[in-house]
Amino acid sequence: MHRQRVIIRTLGVATAVALAATACGPQKTENTGSASSAPSASAAGTSPESSPSTDSKPGDASPSPSASKSASPSASPSPSASPSVKPIMANGDESEQIRELQARLRQLKLMSVAPTGFYGSKTTAAVKAFQSKNGLTATGSVDAATWKKIQAATKKPTADELRPPTVNEVDAPDPRCMEGRVMCISKESRTLAWMIDGKVISTMDVRFGSENTPTREGVFNVGWKAKEWTSTIYHTPMPYAMFFSGGQAVHYSADFAARGYAGASHGCVNVRDKAKLSKLFDDVKVGDKVVVYW
Repeated sequence: MHRQRVIIRTLGVATAVALAATACGPQKTENTGSASSAPSASAAGTSPESSPSTDSKPGDASPSPSASKSASPSASPSPSASPSVKPIMANGDESEQIRELQARLRQLKLMSVAPTGFYGSKTTAAVKAFQSKNGLTATGSVDAATWKKIQAATKKPTADELRPPTVNEVDAPDPRCMEGRVMCISKESRTLAWMIDGKVISTMDVRFGSENTPTREGVFNVGWKAKEWTSTIYHTPMPYAMFFSGGQAVHYSADFAARGYAGASHGCVNVRDKAKLSKLFDDVKVGDKVVVYW
C-alpha cells in the first residue's frame, strides 16, 4: 500500500522594510527642516460627521447592554446630550485662515516660524499654549471660542506678516555687520541679511555645510563672482556664486530648493530663492564684506 505524501507549504509574511524615499514629493511641514508626522485622530479633532452612524441596520453592530435596557425602537436621542465642539482649524488642515492664525500667534510670541498655511505640530503646540493661558480647554485645535479670543488679543496681520521674506526668523545682526556693505549670515537662524550701513535691504533662507564639510565662520570679503559656475570638485551647478573663502561661496542650490534642510552643502552657503539671489548677485560687488557667525 502506497502512502500518499502530503506536502504542506507554509507561506511566510514578508517583513516590510521602511526606506527613506528621496524621490518622493515633500511632506507638508511648518518649515522647520523636518517632515511633520501624520496627525492623530485626537489631535485633528473628530467631527460629528465622522462618528459612526446611529442609524445602523439590524445586525450591523451589537447594542451595548445599557442601550438595550433603556432604548426602545421608537426612542429618540436625549435632548440633554450635547455634541462635541467642532474645531474650525486643526492638525493636518491647510488654508489661508490658518496662515492668518499663525501670523496672529507670532504676534503673541507663541510661534517663531513664518506662516505656512499648514496646521502642524508647531501650530498645535502654540494653540495649546494660548488656550492654557486663557482658561480654555487645551486641545490644540481651534474652535470658535479660541479663534474669537485670538482675534481679540491680536491685530489683523499685514501682508508682510502673512508672507514674510524668510521662512526662518531673521537673527539680530552681528555687530560686525553694522558698517558698510555686508552679507550678514547667521548659522543660528539660518538666514542671510544683505545690509548697507546697518540697514537690512533684503533677507533670505540659507543652508550650510555638514559636520564633515562645515561652512567657515568669521569675517571675509567677496573675492570673485560667477553667474554660471560648476563645482570643479563635485561637478554640481553653482549659479550666482559669490566666493568668499577659498572654494566656499554663497550660491543658489536647486537641491536646497527641492529638499530644504533634509540635505546640506559641502561648505558653501546655499540659497533656495533664485529670484532673490539673482537680485543680490547684481547688487554685491567684489570686495564687499561677508560675516558668517553663530
